[in-house]
Amino acid sequence: MMRGYISLGSNIDKEKNVNSALHCLEQQFGKLLVSSTFESAAIGFSGEPFYNLVIGFDSDLEVKDVAKILRTMEEDHGRTRSSKKFSARTLDLDLILYGDLIISEGRLQIPRDEIELYAFVLEPLAEISPNLKHPTTQKTYLELWQAFDKTKLSQHKIESLKTLTK
Repeated sequence: MMRGYISLGSNIDKEKNVNSALHCLEQQFGKLLVSSTFESAAIGFSGEPFYNLVIGFDSDLEVKDVAKILRTMEEDHGRTRSSKKFSARTLDLDLILYGDLIISEGRLQIPRDEIELYAFVLEPLAEISPNLKHPTTQKTYLELWQAFDKTKLSQHKIESLKTLTK
């Protein structure tokens, strides 16, 4: 059994899509570890703010099978692949960690660089797994978050979002 972590984001019908995605993930993987939801400004384009959170789950599936499941969930929620990297999303599900695996095969990158690059990934990950160590840096996610440059931070916790799994 492996512990995986998914970064979830949405800025189109975000409350509906986040809750629907959590329901689908729970159906697929069972009990989830769910971070707080953060609202963060769009990065790389002008658009509506995103809801972002990180979900932990346990699975005995192969990593590529998990990635395919996430891709199908995105498509089921209206995600199109023709859009640019930085654009509005109905749903963005990125497998950011899977056990201690280190993989670089095309689009499958684990651990994902976004963990250390973006507060909207690192802060919720540090919230739910502060003592877990990054597979390559061997620093805990709490240490990484404490060292993160927060001078241009543009996100805050959403207290009002009621998720299905909480």
